[in-house]
Amino acid sequence: MESHKHTIAIIGAGVAGLTCARELATDGFKVTVFDKGRSPGGRTATRRKEPGLEFDHGAQYFTARDPRFQKVTTDWIQRGVVSEWHGRIVRLENGVVAETTPLPRYVGTPGMSAMAADLASGLHVHSGVQVVRIHRDSAGWNLTTTTDIQGPFESLIVTLPSPQAAALLNDHPFGQLSAAVPMTPCWAVMVAFDSKFEVPWDGAFVHGSPLSWVARNSSKPGRNQQLDSWVLHATSEWSAAHLEQSPETTATELLAAFARLVDAPLPPHSYLQAHRWRYSLGSDPSERKVLVDAENRLVVCGDWLSGGRVEGAF
Repeated sequence: MESHKHTIAIIGAGVAGLTCARELATDGFKVTVFDKGRSPGGRTATRRKEPGLEFDHGAQYFTARDPRFQKVTTDWIQRGVVSEWHGRIVRLENGVVAETTPLPRYVGTPGMSAMAADLASGLHVHSGVQVVRIHRDSAGWNLTTTTDIQGPFESLIVTLPSPQAAALLNDHPFGQLSAAVPMTPCWAVMVAFDSKFEVPWDGAFVHGSPLSWVARNSSKPGRNQQLDSWVLHATSEWSAAHLEQSPETTATELLAAFARLVDAPLPPHSYLQAHRWRYSLGSDPSERKVLVDAENRLVVCGDWLSGGRVEGAF
């Protein structure tokens, strides 16, 4: 095919969609990305509040094991998009602190969304556009959004979480395959304390608590070190049981769980908010990395097909 004439639509501007778009655009294809979020990034999101307050409330860090991803990560480090996080990461269970296996952990700078911003640079990304229906005819793929119809495109790539991909793909066989891979939710709490809260670690995997992970966001490179900001992630079980609970109640309950975890009173806080990730984690038990319908020029991919995590999305 003549790449410079071939049009491709990508639904989803997370790491998977943007990486795909970047590779195809480099090869000369005409690529358009659609995403319902306010900005690219998906779960590599950064919530910013004035003055100078920010939270990585989705993906907390990433690792790089695949040589291809290591090469990209090295380039990001050299250009200041990414830095290694040297914070002390531990495991907490019943008040016992245990060390974790040391390995390089990387974060976007000044926030996790930096990688998405870099990947999206120069691409045609339409943010704030939700695709509600897809349809293929003799001319190609047409995308119905909440405001208009986009297309036709000769090829379509869907990089949404599996439940959202299933809803969009509907009666296509890939819709059934996507529906068979559930994804668990995660409540995330963002809190900023008025004074430094002293614990001898910067991030912790938690066991035996409503919380699964806690981290001092302000300990990461490129963040505002003057404000003591934290991110708390609930377990998938707790999140599912409290999925429709109000963000205000969720934030209060998980902050109390944090106080019990550290067995100490917390300082007063100046900011407290909860965010619900309805589709946080999921992994196809098979070894498929991508679903391809060559005849109809349809591709489905994403971290849920590749073991999760940022690297899986890449």
